[in-house]
Amino acid sequence: MKSLVSHLVQASLAGGALLVAAGAHAAGSLDLNLGPDAVQFEAAGEITQGVALGGGIIHSDYREDATLYHAQLLGVQRNRERDVGIGARWTQFDTDYGNGGGLGLGGYGYVYLPQAPAVSLGGYGFYTPGVVTSGDLDDGYELGVRARYAFTPNVDGYVGLRQAAADFDNRHGNRTLDRGAQVGVRLNF
Repeated sequence: MKSLVSHLVQASLAGGALLVAAGAHAAGSLDLNLGPDAVQFEAAGEITQGVALGGGIIHSDYREDATLYHAQLLGVQRNRERDVGIGARWTQFDTDYGNGGGLGLGGYGYVYLPQAPAVSLGGYGFYTPGVVTSGDLDDGYELGVRARYAFTPNVDGYVGLRQAAADFDNRHGNRTLDRGAQVGVRLNF
């Protein structure tokens, strides 16, 4: 438990630093979700119109202890019909199977339902190929789908499914680091 609290404190400090770097005038968000074996915290803020800087942490006990840290820079667009972002993400894997990091590409996309504008459906995915990795990491990915509901203009609740996996250059090979359902809340400001 002490390790989990330490990771959440580190993520909160990193999120605060990202938001300060993004500036108080820019749009931003804080996101927290929980699953049966994992907790995830993310923070993001627009550093200029249409460009968001963010970071986060996933701590999972799905099979063994795994912590994934990420920092990302995305081009973003949000309007009444969709919420999308595409760009680059550095992911650092700290697991019982191996450690390493790499630069990947990916993004997210959600569409708002015309009949129920408070509801959005979509998902995200990021892939880190072996050509841009370090340490034990050969390649890795994180994928997820979510159904979101806007309780207020600044608060979204959601349910979703996530899978994170990595292939390590050691005897452990390909490992699923987190898989399962989650429930979360996102604050927008």
